[in-house]
Amino acid sequence: MNLTTLLLPGVFSLGLTLILTPLVIKLYRRQGWLDDPQTQTHPKVIHRYPVPRGGGVAIFSAILIAGLIFLPIDKHLLGILLGGLILMVTGILDDIYNLNPYLRLGLGLLAAGIVVMAGIGIAYISNPLVPGTVINLSQPQIPLWLFGRVRTIWVLADLIALVWILSTMNFVNWSKGLDGQLPGIVVVSATVIGILSLRFAGDVTQWPVITLAFILAGAYLGFLPYNFYPQKIMPGYGAGALAGYFLAVLAILSGAKLATAILVLGVPIIDAAYTVLRRLFAGRSPVWGDRGHLHHRLMDLGWGKRRIAVWYWLVSAILGFIALQLDSRQKLYTLVILGVIIGMGLLWLSHSSYYSRPAGRGKA
Repeated sequence: MNLTTLLLPGVFSLGLTLILTPLVIKLYRRQGWLDDPQTQTHPKVIHRYPVPRGGGVAIFSAILIAGLIFLPIDKHLLGILLGGLILMVTGILDDIYNLNPYLRLGLGLLAAGIVVMAGIGIAYISNPLVPGTVINLSQPQIPLWLFGRVRTIWVLADLIALVWILSTMNFVNWSKGLDGQLPGIVVVSATVIGILSLRFAGDVTQWPVITLAFILAGAYLGFLPYNFYPQKIMPGYGAGALAGYFLAVLAILSGAKLATAILVLGVPIIDAAYTVLRRLFAGRSPVWGDRGHLHHRLMDLGWGKRRIAVWYWLVSAILGFIALQLDSRQKLYTLVILGVIIGMGLLWLSHSSYYSRPAGRGKA
C-alpha cells in the first residue's frame, strides 16, 4: 500500500464529516431535537445552552459512504455496517426520546450479535503470561443446520467477542461527557490500530483493517471542530456507541489485538470499571448515569473543558505509543499499573471534590 492509498480513505471520510455535520446541526435545530440544560436536570449535564446530539448521524454516514467506496464488500463489511446502522438509529431515537439505558443496551447487543453472526469472532488471544503463545478459543463448537447449510457456533470465540464489543461500546460511550473529549480519543485509538495493522501489511487480509481504521479516524477528526469547546453539536449515544463498536471490531480484525486496544483506551476503560463498581457498591444500577466520572472529578478540581479534553487525548496518545512498543505481558503490567494509578487518583478526587464546589457548566 502506498501513502496515497493509505491516506485517501481517511481524508475522504474527514471531508464527508466536515460537510455532513453542519447539515445535521441544521436539521436537529429545525426539528427542535436539542439537549436543553433547562429541561435536562440530570447532574451529569454540564453544558449551559441547548445543543443537538446528532453526532452519530454525520459520523456513521461518512463511514458508510467511505466504506462502500474503499472497502471490499463482503459479509464481514455488511455485518459491520448493519450493526453500525442499528446503533445510529438507536442514537437518533435516543436524541429525540431519551431511551431507557436497558433498551439501548439490548439494541447494542443486537448490533454486536450481527457482527458475530457475520463471522467475526475472537478465535485466540495472546497469552500474556507466556510470551509467544496464544490461548485457543475455537473450541467447543456447535454445528447447526441453518438456511440450507451447516453453520458452526464457536461458543467461546463468539461469546467473548459479544462481551468485548458490547463492553467497549458502552465504556467508550461514557467518555463523551464534555466538549471534544470523545472524538480526540477515537482519532488516537483508531490511528494506533491502523499503525499496528501496517506492521502486517504484507498480509493482504490486513489492508481492509488499515483502511477502516483510517476511515474511522478521519470521520471523528472531521467531527472534532464542531464538538470542541464551545461545542455546536454533541456526539450523543449514536457517536459514542459507534466509537466503541468500531474500535472493538477493529481490534478483533487486526489479529485479536485486544491488549493494544485496552491499553490505548486505558483511561476510559478503567474509569468505566471504577464507575460500575462504585454504582454497584452504592446499590444503584451500573447503567444509569451520574456525575462521578473522571472528567467530572477533574472539573470539580477546577480544570476547564478544553484542558480535560486535551489531557485525555495526550494520555491516549502516550498509551498508544507505549502499546506499539510492548509485548502482551508488558501491556498487562502497564495496564495494571495504570489501573492502580487512576484508581487511586479517582479515590483522591472523589474525596477532594466532596469538599469543593463544582467548577460549573461552562468553564473552558
